[in-house]
Amino acid sequence: MRIGLPSAETLQGGSFKSLILTVLLSVFMFQVLRTVGLRAFSMASETYTSGTHSAAFVTCPNDTVAKDLARGIVERKLAACVNIIPAIKSIYEWQGKIEEDNEVLLMIKTRSSKVPALAEYVRSNHPYEVAEVISLPIDQGNPPYLKWIGDIVPE
Repeated sequence: MRIGLPSAETLQGGSFKSLILTVLLSVFMFQVLRTVGLRAFSMASETYTSGTHSAAFVTCPNDTVAKDLARGIVERKLAACVNIIPAIKSIYEWQGKIEEDNEVLLMIKTRSSKVPALAEYVRSNHPYEVAEVISLPIDQGNPPYLKWIGDIVPE
């Protein structure tokens, strides 16, 4: 008795092609099926819906501005948490010149629905003529942490 895949000689031409096609599709579809399965499980278990929360980033000229903005953002429930990351170097073009500045970065965790209000607050309270406010949706994370963000920041 022989165990394993049949040899190419024992398979008809069409059967061999079907076997190869099935194997290739299985390999290529694994990641797609895994992603769909994880999202379906997430929805079924009510752990987290991808994109509900966002991480936003704001650069500031110094620590004082960063702390004032961070405190105002959290007090107004525009975010659950703001991390202040010191000593970044920014190189950018502004008004036709290449600039280089030391800055402080705010990493802000909030609901995606709050990003427009967050951006408005930053524009109104930031010393830069054009303040950086960019956000990225959070695809996955620690469910209890993501729930905490949702508990702190109201819809």
